Amino acid sequence: MREIIATEHAPKAIGPYSQAIRAQGLIFTSGQVAIDPTTQQVIAGDVSAQTDRVLKNLAAILQASGSSFEKVLRSTVFLKNMGDFAAMNEVYGRYFKHEPPARSTVEVARLPKDVLVEIDVIALA
Repeated sequence: MREIIATEHAPKAIGPYSQAIRAQGLIFTSGQVAIDPTTQQVIAGDVSAQTDRVLKNLAAILQASGSSFEKVLRSTVFLKNMGDFAAMNEVYGRYFKHEPPARSTVEVARLPKDVLVEIDVIALA
């Protein structure tokens, strides 16, 4: 059995996908980019500003599912430029202060809406 998770406090899906799915005691989020949920537009700013917006979007989705950053098991970070790793990592560390999840970070050729960073997570429900 699976349950669709949706909240107005995170960007609406811009394609045929859900913000998150709850199944088997886990929450699987879709990748989030730096879209402001109130305007549905990509925010201006560097990778630090975009990472902060992405993590705020993920926090809203996790909260809507009954989960939180403390319950995240794994995350995947997609960066447009690996040169932005340190700046992204500094912001990321503010959200995962204690016992951070397992993580992969990869550089990709292009991201949706030409953003600088995209992140998805798997968390305990």
